[in-house]
Amino acid sequence: MDKIAKIDIYKGNVPLLEPFVISLETITTAQNIFICIQSEKGLKGWGECSPYSTILGETQDGCFAVGKFLLPLLIGQPVTAINDNLKILDQAIVGNNCIKSAFDMALYDLASKEAGLPLYAFLGGKNHGKLRTDMTIGIGSPEQMAANAKAYLDQGFDTLKIKLGTSYEEDINRMEWIRAEVNQSIKIRLDANQGWDYPTALRILTKLSTMDLKLEWCEAPIPAWDVDGMAQLNKLSPIAIMADESLFDHHDAIQHVKKEACPYFNIKLAKSGGINKARKIVAIGEAAGINLQVGCFSETRLGITALAHFVMAHTSIRAYDMDSFLMLREDPINGGVEYEEAGWISIPEGVGLGCEVDPKFLKT
Repeated sequence: MDKIAKIDIYKGNVPLLEPFVISLETITTAQNIFICIQSEKGLKGWGECSPYSTILGETQDGCFAVGKFLLPLLIGQPVTAINDNLKILDQAIVGNNCIKSAFDMALYDLASKEAGLPLYAFLGGKNHGKLRTDMTIGIGSPEQMAANAKAYLDQGFDTLKIKLGTSYEEDINRMEWIRAEVNQSIKIRLDANQGWDYPTALRILTKLSTMDLKLEWCEAPIPAWDVDGMAQLNKLSPIAIMADESLFDHHDAIQHVKKEACPYFNIKLAKSGGINKARKIVAIGEAAGINLQVGCFSETRLGITALAHFVMAHTSIRAYDMDSFLMLREDPINGGVEYEEAGWISIPEGVGLGCEVDPKFLKT
């Protein structure tokens, strides 16, 4: 039985092409964590997480410290005992879903390599071909956001995610400028990142519904703690509501279903603690008739490759917000998903994730 022999943890900083502004913060550099778990046979499993302190409550330094605390606990454990290994992590420290998701990803990569299978096949799925991501536009001036929307439309993207969440006047102005550039020619998803209170959210969503735009839904319109408010907003809003920051793991998923808080879930591996618990959210969503999307933070192609494998194993996931690597100035990953154009992503065949961090990047 192959066992875990060594675990390395790295801080990896990747500059963004331009500052990414949301209602909660401005990101200029992806301050990520990479984990490499090596077995006695010499197989390596890779994992990544991208901590956003304002959403996840974790920082790069914090993830690094917790990771160093956790890694000795897995040495000598069987490679294939994923559930038991993740239980060890959960029993050692509560919460810390982001850094645990990097361990989870590496464990799944390693176990699927041990099995000689691509990760999606190890999870019981098959490669269904290409995925098409949306493209996100961060908060900025109305003119700049509209120009970005037009540029992505010209590049062939068919779906945009627009970051909002400041004030009624500013957000409506932004959307009016965007409407003038794209109108009904492209699908629009909104994300307020908890930036509105309940009255403002209802007022803005009601107004936006009257615009000549193909608006699909709005993520996280109000603070994450107010799931009851989200449920009330869900009843009255003319635009569908998607849970994001209020939905970390499967326990949160159950509460959202019980309260009838939303018809859409946004699943992110860093929120859920990784693939293992994200699969439980999918199961709950499927049982309750919830529409499912996968999302990301500022992961490189390593994290996005894991997300793509996850999607291929769950056909009920129909929406893909997997654009983070397109916002990065560097690509420190060898192998993995391939980006073509207009938002199309494909997974090349190979065992495990099929990618690793470039050794030259790790030296930095």
